[in-house]
Amino acid sequence: MTTEKIDHVGIAVKSIAESLPYYRDVLGLQYLGEEVVAEQKVKVALLKLGESRLELLEPTSPDSPISGFLEKRGGGIHHICVGVDSVESALTSHQKAGAQLIDTKPRTGAHGMRIAFVHPKSTSGVLLELSEKPRPSK
Repeated sequence: MTTEKIDHVGIAVKSIAESLPYYRDVLGLQYLGEEVVAEQKVKVALLKLGESRLELLEPTSPDSPISGFLEKRGGGIHHICVGVDSVESALTSHQKAGAQLIDTKPRTGAHGMRIAFVHPKSTSGVLLELSEKPRPSK
């Protein structure tokens, strides 16, 4: 498994419209756009931060995982995502190391990324997302 870099940091927010101006206008981060990831019941706003990005995560449904996070903890860092060359390979490495996985197979995330999550119990309390860039169509 090769870990390339921190792909992004996910930040749970109640409202992208209310949160975005701080990151875009005060911090001066480049706004890259928004999308809804229906499968995860979340709206995502992306901002460029050096070679990485920040993801503002707004729930689109009361049963969204982000809704649950906001209810329990309030807004804040939800997860850290590392880019990997192969999510399948990374999952195998984590499993062999005894890590508790949330996903045993990759799923589709924002921008067509292939993603999977590792449980915070295995990562010193941090929800870790593994992401792989979409493969080009043949």
